[in-house]
Amino acid sequence: MKTEELREYFQESLCIFNLQARDKKSALEEMVDRISRECRLKDRDIILEMLLNRESLGSTAIGKGVAFPHGRTLAIQELTVLFARSADGVNFDSLDKKPTHLFFLIIAPPQDKENLYLQVLGCVVELIKNASKRRKLMEVTSFPELQAIFDS
Repeated sequence: MKTEELREYFQESLCIFNLQARDKKSALEEMVDRISRECRLKDRDIILEMLLNRESLGSTAIGKGVAFPHGRTLAIQELTVLFARSADGVNFDSLDKKPTHLFFLIIAPPQDKENLYLQVLGCVVELIKNASKRRKLMEVTSFPELQAIFDS
């Protein structure tokens, strides 16, 4: 998967450009609340519990201000990706002990024949390896700006 192809997995309604949370649990709650509202999900607590369980195995904050909370659950019918940015940063138990500013929340159903979940996760990881794109993501405030980063 190429970076330009990522744009089809992101929706404006699933972007939070000013995440308010300051700690891991609150950040996950804020992101899951958005997904639940926008995707009209009834199983908000199941998704939150899955993500918290995943975080208990080890933080998905890899350092450099980026986290990839992710997992699979029956509570969702199709691959769902949420982007969130926190200007002030969140204490997300990052490997480098620094605040996390960028979140790519990826949730997939257990039956993912094309394995899009891993393809999208891998592509986003490649994207943030680029220091210039990471800096641009730290400053993004709108969906068109986010899409432009994918296309550049």
